[in-house]
Amino acid sequence: MTTAQRSPADDRESDLTLEWPGHAPLAARLYGRRVAAGGPLVLHFHGGNFTGGGLENGALVARELARSNAVVLSLAYPVGDAHPFPDAVDAGYVALEWAWRHRVKLAGKAARLYLAGEEAGGNVAAGVALMARDRSHPPLAGQILLSPMLDPCSGTSSLRQVVRDATTCRWAEGWSTYLRSPGDTTHPYAVPGASLRLAGLPPTLVLVSRGDPMHDEGLAYACRLAQAGICVQSAELCPAECWPAALYEPASPEQAGCEVMQLHFRNFLGTADTPHEAPTDKTPVRS
Repeated sequence: MTTAQRSPADDRESDLTLEWPGHAPLAARLYGRRVAAGGPLVLHFHGGNFTGGGLENGALVARELARSNAVVLSLAYPVGDAHPFPDAVDAGYVALEWAWRHRVKLAGKAARLYLAGEEAGGNVAAGVALMARDRSHPPLAGQILLSPMLDPCSGTSSLRQVVRDATTCRWAEGWSTYLRSPGDTTHPYAVPGASLRLAGLPPTLVLVSRGDPMHDEGLAYACRLAQAGICVQSAELCPAECWPAALYEPASPEQAGCEVMQLHFRNFLGTADTPHEAPTDKTPVRS
């Protein structure tokens, strides 16, 4: 691992690289400060529709997680035409094992390991969670999925409403970049929303917004997890809109729903130093 301070003005963010044997090193960014007693350590995956994205457009969600008293390791996983499935989830699992080995140094003695991701990164987080379950390592305390891309075949109402006037569907283009082999469309690590076996996954928080193309498939996945006996929280964040784009470059914090998003993070991670307001009926939590 090599580390370089990102900004002298902000000692809570630093860039580093993770070795991936047989591949190019993985760029990552660490947010937050270690607490001696230990707290949440979140491995975060940015969005980008499997075709792009990186640490910069993942910064908003990573910072909100860090402001929720977590240490966040945000990963620039491989994307684009040169990196179809399973490159992203394989890189994610490498980073997860690295985070587990370094958890005490990163987040304190009793650090608890979580996964999080938005849009395509939500897919990667869900796929890595399934991989960790199947390999029985490392133990996960939970996963956080924001507007996750989970199933290219879902054809949901929320997706149709967003793309109905478009001549092309950018989400379909992203899936076609990621899924190259016929078997990929049924592989649970590539298409978690179609996974037939969900038992044994960690507690899960699913967040979507109004006008969100992944609204319906995200909530459907939350429902299936609950039916499989998983502890699930899910919510539509009413102040938020234009997800997932607003999670990258929001016109305002209100558009991204930063305040209520952080509230849900704090409740799910359980790390607020002081009592905090429970979600209101405007941001319902379904369990």
